[in-house]
Amino acid sequence: MHMIPLVDLKTQYAAHREELLQAVTDVLESTSFILGRQVAAFEERFSSYIGSRYAVGVASGTDALHLSLRATGISPGDEVITAVNTFFATAAAIELAGGRPVFVDCDPRTYLIDPDAVRRTITPRTRALMPVHLYGQVAPMDELAEIAAEHKLVIIEDACQAHGAGYKGRRAGTFGTAAAFSFYPGKNLGAFGDGGAVTTDDEGCYQRLLALRNYGSSVKYYHPAFGINSRLDELQAAVLTVKLQYLEEWNEARVRAADRYRKNLSSHPSIVLPGQAPHSTHVYHLFVIQIEGDRDAIIERMAQKGIQCGIHYPLPLHRQEAYARLGYEEGDFPHGEAIAKRIISLPLFPEMSGEQIDYVCECLIGLLR
Repeated sequence: MHMIPLVDLKTQYAAHREELLQAVTDVLESTSFILGRQVAAFEERFSSYIGSRYAVGVASGTDALHLSLRATGISPGDEVITAVNTFFATAAAIELAGGRPVFVDCDPRTYLIDPDAVRRTITPRTRALMPVHLYGQVAPMDELAEIAAEHKLVIIEDACQAHGAGYKGRRAGTFGTAAAFSFYPGKNLGAFGDGGAVTTDDEGCYQRLLALRNYGSSVKYYHPAFGINSRLDELQAAVLTVKLQYLEEWNEARVRAADRYRKNLSSHPSIVLPGQAPHSTHVYHLFVIQIEGDRDAIIERMAQKGIQCGIHYPLPLHRQEAYARLGYEEGDFPHGEAIAKRIISLPLFPEMSGEQIDYVCECLIGLLR
């Protein structure tokens, strides 16, 4: 059995090599590299796929979050509530917009933000909720929308791991005033470098995003607002347009792989499988289980057997040194803290074979006995 990586981008590239090379060549020959035809075409296709009126291509998922907050009016000192068990970029984006990240705990079964915890954490300074559709499932948007309406809060979805996930028949990216997507190469829809997009139905938000990503300017050399340089480039847009055609197929393959993992691992007493969130489909950006035992040793032993595993994420945000000044302490978020010590991400990618999954399971079970 060859090395099984956490994510296998080589196999995907090999399967679509000609199409991808042609798309890149077309951009090179056009010599139009910034905000040209490719970006416009991808924005149109992506918004149509998500089910939003608009999509705006930006330079990264972090920028998608940051500019979403700016475009919806978050200003210095505003509190934005988000999950404690997410990637650092979620909170970094809040700070980039001038806001203050306020963390809440997660549901221990689904790993998604806990609406009851959100309700308890709202203060007069709270301006927005930023639920994270973690690992490929949609956060409990009905409850969150209810809370937001009651307290007149903006919702920005962090959909950076949820391309194509659905909730009550609607896709992630259609529930907030704006939603942020990342096209980091390992994502379900990944570019050949950094990239991101914001989806929105709000015309005003859309116009502000167009300006914010381009130095605050909608007319060249005239800058009515302060913006930054955050543009999805033509090469990445061309690659993403090719890949978007296959996203549904790839997501279905991820679900099949996850089902096989579940079948193989369901009876083991030392393994907790990921809980299925109510009303949400799961596009399995990551397959995250919890295990009992010496996790670091198990990951090392798996690597010796040619299997690359990961941890998403080993340290909750309130325990990060960068956030020591926010004043949180160990024990403030018991579910997030407990999960961080036990989670392990198993290899998962659309091209993964049944034999590869069975080998991963066999090795893991052997180490847990």
